[in-house]
Amino acid sequence: MKAQVFKSFVAVLVFIQMVSCQDKANTDMAIEQIDKNYVETQLLHEKDAQLIDVRTSMEFKAGHIGNAQNIDFLQRDTFKTKIEKLDRDKPVYLYCKMGGRSHKAAILLQEMGFKKVYDYSDGYDDWSK
Repeated sequence: MKAQVFKSFVAVLVFIQMVSCQDKANTDMAIEQIDKNYVETQLLHEKDAQLIDVRTSMEFKAGHIGNAQNIDFLQRDTFKTKIEKLDRDKPVYLYCKMGGRSHKAAILLQEMGFKKVYDYSDGYDDWSK
């Protein structure tokens, strides 16, 4: 009896792991990573680019990329409200300091229905070198 309960428990854990990994893979599938070269050669020349700096306003004031718009990811309610105003059919390019916040923001944008989401995962630290 104990062996059967244990096997059932293990089977449930394996199923949960498979489903959670599959959801993560599906979520990240549409998030494309971009690098400094892409930002310099293409993104900064796109006149309709929706470039979003998800750092705090203090970080943004200390320096930012091109004509980026600052929408602080840590201010979650304000972030969602401002993101709602963006065009879901146009690409959105995100960056932060080193890639952590921008990746989380990219997942959120994808969940909100944005079709093309790009993450400059090396972030402003890489840009400012």
